Amino acid sequence: MADSAPIRLLRPGAVALQALPPLSLYVHMPWCLRKCPYCDFNSHEVRDGAGLTPALQREYLDALVTDLESALPQIWGRRVHSIFIGGGTPSLFEPEAIDRLLADIRARLPMEPGCEITLEANPGTFEKDRFRGYRTAGVTRLSVGVQSFNDAMLRAVGRVHDAEQARAAVAEAASAFDTFNIDLMYALPGQSLEMLARDLDEALSFAPPHLSIYHLTMEPNTFFATRPPEGLPDDDLASDMLDLLAQRTAEAGLQRYEVSAFARPGHRCVHNLNYWEFGDYLGIGAGAHGKISFPDRILRQQRWREPVTYMAKVREGQAVSNEQAVTPKELPFEFVLNALRLKEGFELTRFSERTGQPLQSIQRALAEAERRGLLEREGDIARPTARGFDFLSDLQALFLPPG
Repeated sequence: MADSAPIRLLRPGAVALQALPPLSLYVHMPWCLRKCPYCDFNSHEVRDGAGLTPALQREYLDALVTDLESALPQIWGRRVHSIFIGGGTPSLFEPEAIDRLLADIRARLPMEPGCEITLEANPGTFEKDRFRGYRTAGVTRLSVGVQSFNDAMLRAVGRVHDAEQARAAVAEAASAFDTFNIDLMYALPGQSLEMLARDLDEALSFAPPHLSIYHLTMEPNTFFATRPPEGLPDDDLASDMLDLLAQRTAEAGLQRYEVSAFARPGHRCVHNLNYWEFGDYLGIGAGAHGKISFPDRILRQQRWREPVTYMAKVREGQAVSNEQAVTPKELPFEFVLNALRLKEGFELTRFSERTGQPLQSIQRALAEAERRGLLEREGDIARPTARGFDFLSDLQALFLPPG
C-alpha cells in the first residue's frame, strides 16, 4: 500500500456509525498436506518433502506478529471477543507454536474475559495428546475437519485421512475440549441417503456440542470445477439428505441456528456469529480477509495470498494487498447476505447500527420477501421463513443493489 493507515483514515468517509460492532481476530495458517479438489480457500501444499519445519513456523509467526502490530492503529481501544485460527491446516503447527502465537496476541490486544479461541484441526495431522497441547496453549474450541467416516467417501473427495483417524481425532477432541465442532459434508460422489445416515450416526455417537454440515459444491478455481466427479447426488436426493440432517440433529438436541450450523445450548460459535451479525474482524496471515468499521466508513481488506510473498511484504510494511471502502449502495446487501443465514434472523435496529444506513433502504426488499413468503417480521425481528431458509439465495437476491 502506498499510503499509511493514519493518513488514509483522515479522508472523509461515506457512512455514519453511532457505535462500532464487536471485534474478532482471524489468523490464517496457509499450509496443508494436500490441496483438496473441492477447496477454494487459500491453502498451499507443503512441498519438497521438507514439511513445515520449525524454522518456517518461526518465520511465519514472526510475520503474523509484525502484521498484527502494523494493524493496531486501526483498532486502538477495542477488545477482541473471539479468535479463529483457520487454514489451510493450522494443526500442522506444533502446540508450542500455537502457544507462542496466542501469547503474542495477548501481549498486544485486549481480550474479553472468556474470549473464544477456535483452532481448525484435520485428522490427517492427529497425534495422541496433540490436541491437549493446544488446550494447554489456550485454545478453547477445536473444529475437526472430518467430512466423512467412510473411507470410500474420503477418497472420493481427496482427503488425506481415513475413517479410523477421523474417529480417533474426534474422540481425542471430545476428551480434551468442552466445546468442539465436527465438520461433515454431504452430497458426496456416490453417496446414498443410507450412507449419510451412517456418517451422521457416527458423528452423533460422540455427542458433539456443535456440528457444521456442508453440501459439496463445485467452487470456481478448484480441481472439481474443471473435472467434476462422477456420481454426484441429484438435487432431489441432496434435498432429502438435508431433511435427514435437520431431523436427526434436532432429535439429538442440536439446534439449527444457521444454514450449516447446529449446536447444543451454550455452544454456538461466537466467532462465526460475529460474521453473520455483520461484526468486525481483523484478518492477519497469508490471504486473510478483514472488515474494519470506523465512525465514517467500513473497510474491507485482504493480505497477500502466497505465503512467501506475504512474509516478504510484511517485512516491507505492506501486508495488505487490497483495501476498499464498502459503499453505502453495497452495505444493505452485504448485511443481509450474512444476517439472513441465521434462522432467528436479525433485529431491524441492528441493520442501521451496523451499516449506518436508514431502514428505509431495505423496506421495499423486506416487503417483497414477505409477499413471496420467504421472510416474516415479528416486532423488531426479520427472519427467514422455512421456505426462505430452503431458498436462501432467492431471498438474499431480493436485496441486491439496483444495476
